[in-house]
Amino acid sequence: MKRIGIIGAMPSELADIRAALPGSEIVKKAGFEYYVNRISEDIEVIHVCSGIAKVNAAVCTQALIDTFNPDAVINAGIAGGMNRAVRVCDIVISNEVCPHDLDLHFLKDYPPYCGIYAADEKLMELAARVCDEFGVQHFYGRIVSGEAFISDNAVKQSIQERLSPHAVDMESAAVGHCAYLNGVPYVSVRCISDNADDEGAMSFDQFEKIAAKRVADVVLRMAELF
Repeated sequence: MKRIGIIGAMPSELADIRAALPGSEIVKKAGFEYYVNRISEDIEVIHVCSGIAKVNAAVCTQALIDTFNPDAVINAGIAGGMNRAVRVCDIVISNEVCPHDLDLHFLKDYPPYCGIYAADEKLMELAARVCDEFGVQHFYGRIVSGEAFISDNAVKQSIQERLSPHAVDMESAAVGHCAYLNGVPYVSVRCISDNADDEGAMSFDQFEKIAAKRVADVVLRMAELF
C-alpha cells in the first residue's frame, strides 16, 4: 500500500479535496485531524489542514510522518507570485524551498546543516505531467516561506533580490525542512493567487477559490498516478 500525505494550510485549500474524497476516516493526532481515504487498491491518501505558518506546518508534517509513514508528502495550496513570468492561476512546482525570514547561516552552519531543501525529482515530474494533461501553465522554481502575507512592493523586491524565488507562501519551507529531516520525498505544488505586491490582498480575495480548486485538481490526479 502506497501512502501519500497532502498538507494544506487553510480550509479553503482542502475544501475541493475533501469534496472529491467523501467518507474519510478521521484520525486525530497532535491536535490535527487527518482525513484518510483509500482511492484504489494500492493507494491511500491522507489529507490534513495544518493551519497557517511554519510552526503549524512543521508539527503537522512530523505527526503525519510519525503516524502514517507516507511514501510522499505534497504541500498543496496557493501562493504569491515572485517571478515576472508567473501569472495569477499559474502553478509553481518547487524544485527547492527555504525560509525568507531567517538568515540561512543558522541552518547551514548548525543542525540540520542545510537551509535549502530540494524537492523530489519524480514528484516534480509527476506534477508537471499532470499540469500538461490539464493544460495548466506551470513552472519549476524556488518557493520561499515566512511568517507574513507579502503584499508590499518593497518587501517583495527585497525577497526577490536575496533569493530569486518563483513563489512565496507561509508553509512550504517548513514542510520541506521536516520531510528532509525524515528522508521523505516531498514537493510543494502552489497555484498563484496574487503577485505578493501592493495589490496582493485584493487579488487574493478574488482568486483564492479559483487557485485552490486548480491545485486540488492537480494533486488529486498526482495521487491517482503515483
